[in-house]
Amino acid sequence: MRNRFDHELDLLGNEMIEMGALIETAIGDAVRALCQQDAALAQRAIEFDAQIDEKERDIERRCLRLLLSQQPVANDLRMISSALKMITDMERIGDHAADISELTMRLLGQDYTPALRHIPQMAEATIKMVKESVDAYVQKNQRLAEAVIAYDDVVDDLFDRVKFELIDTLRQNTGDGELSIDLLLVAKYFERIGDHAVNIAEWVIFSITGLHKDRRII
Repeated sequence: MRNRFDHELDLLGNEMIEMGALIETAIGDAVRALCQQDAALAQRAIEFDAQIDEKERDIERRCLRLLLSQQPVANDLRMISSALKMITDMERIGDHAADISELTMRLLGQDYTPALRHIPQMAEATIKMVKESVDAYVQKNQRLAEAVIAYDDVVDDLFDRVKFELIDTLRQNTGDGELSIDLLLVAKYFERIGDHAVNIAEWVIFSITGLHKDRRII
């Protein structure tokens, strides 16, 4: 019975990796659509969110089966409950990727290339955070999860750079106000993705230690 339970836990880890890969693709497609002004890719990224939602439901069902199959010990309970918390943040990342693509559709035909110095870097940084936070869960690697949390400073710094550059653009040309606001929203969505990746990493640490933000839960 225990061997079967361990196998199911391994399958849960695989599904978490699959959901992580889906949201990495969603972020990548969103930023490529933005940079290339690609309406078809932006639309595909918006529709891709449904696959992420479906994967979230699959993982929820697996977690519930694991909880009901036998009385899990504390370590097992932390792994399962952490997964349930993590996928909520992962689903929100998928939503933000779709939000970015919706803004891209609105920006089509406008010249915003000079404002894209740091936004692709934000996308790259958040993809790294998402991948490493999920890897940390599967590998039970607390140090990697802590590195993800620390790396959020990189995303925050890039967001500040985008914000200050857009403010400077507005000072020079007030006619670009709506465009600047939309691009600031894009950057804000990436900044929020980084925050969700931090949440994921914090639940990874809980799954290993039983502590969440230095407070013991299980």
